[in-house]
Amino acid sequence: MTADDAFGRLDDDDYPAYTMGRAAEMLGTTQGFLRAIGEARLITPLRSEGGHRRYSRYQLRIAARARELVDQGTPIEAACRIVILEDQLEEAQRINAENRRTAESANPTAAA
Repeated sequence: MTADDAFGRLDDDDYPAYTMGRAAEMLGTTQGFLRAIGEARLITPLRSEGGHRRYSRYQLRIAARARELVDQGTPIEAACRIVILEDQLEEAQRINAENRRTAESANPTAAA
């Protein structure tokens, strides 16, 4: 991989660019918190060749939402479940909107 390829991947929300230490620092939390939400299966960080956890921007957004709920007093397991359900709902709404657009473009008179 060339340097240009590596820099291009930094725009990818799913590219595991952040170490555990950097991720914890960015979120203002501890590495233990990141391990806990991993154990709760909220996020599964990728591993470097050396076995170190690496997080993507998407995973950091999910972790930030969990931290917000925990900071409000929600137990970590419940916070993780809430975030999972929120993410599933968002995905279902995106799919429904896409299906509506497809159906409307296939039959424009039905939408009117």
